[in-house]
Amino acid sequence: MAAVTDIIKVEIEDEVIDVKNPDKLFWPEAGVTKLEFVKTMTRLAPFLIKYSKNRMLTSIRYPHGINDKSFFQKEKPQGTPEWVETVEFNQKNYINLNSAATLVWLCTQAALELHTSFNVYEKPNHPSSLVFDLDPDDDLHFEDVAELADRIHETLEALGIKGFIKTSGATGLQIFVPTAAKFDYDTARSLNEFFAQYFSEKFKSTVTIERMKKKRDGKIYFDWQQMWTGKSMITVYSPRAVKSAAVSTPIEWSELNSIRPEMFTLKNIINRLEQKGDIFEPSLKCDNSPQLYEILKQIETAR
Repeated sequence: MAAVTDIIKVEIEDEVIDVKNPDKLFWPEAGVTKLEFVKTMTRLAPFLIKYSKNRMLTSIRYPHGINDKSFFQKEKPQGTPEWVETVEFNQKNYINLNSAATLVWLCTQAALELHTSFNVYEKPNHPSSLVFDLDPDDDLHFEDVAELADRIHETLEALGIKGFIKTSGATGLQIFVPTAAKFDYDTARSLNEFFAQYFSEKFKSTVTIERMKKKRDGKIYFDWQQMWTGKSMITVYSPRAVKSAAVSTPIEWSELNSIRPEMFTLKNIINRLEQKGDIFEPSLKCDNSPQLYEILKQIETAR
């Protein structure tokens, strides 16, 4: 990297990208500058892109860091380089985050959070996974969410279903049940609703599926409706706009009782990957559809 006044030029994948104001603090409390963000995300690129490529990207941009104004960006912005690939959906040109160069350029645009669609663009009506989004009420602690996730895992295992879990990077946990895109959104949504209702009944003192926050009675919200066409979720290894500079990080089920979301940050995520590798990668080749087809049969029979 060669410094020129307040611009640093980064060369990656045959593209040269300007990093203006490299010392700007994007995460002031964590001390993460724009340049450090770019460097870390460059190293994260081989991991993150596995989960973002060929999906519609919604970024949340914070031009002056996390403590200032932000905005959602679905349509590619003016000035997007020609080499950045896009995909069209609902009359919008979404960025396809499929290269390290694209990721670095997004970092220079202050895209601090990266959210992707549940489906790849080639299969617009088929999500890749069921997703259980566990969101605690303000009065709850992470331990409560971790305990619920552990009990959900026990149930999934008893059903022969393989689930993968990651931190949201904020306060919750997200469980992915890969389907190999075998179900359309309507069917996948029916399965998500079935599990949500089942767990809200089984753990009724802890879990709610009530969307209105004021009616949740201090329980953990099992969000089964987020998984839908046109919607998105924080992608694996994306940072979050929180003071700790936390990263949405895959965890092992055995870690549930020993971790906190704020433990995994832009400062240490590379060290974790060096130690554990990408423990979410098996989800890319996992297919729970046979077990889920059996559940669908039971749902149909019960109607």
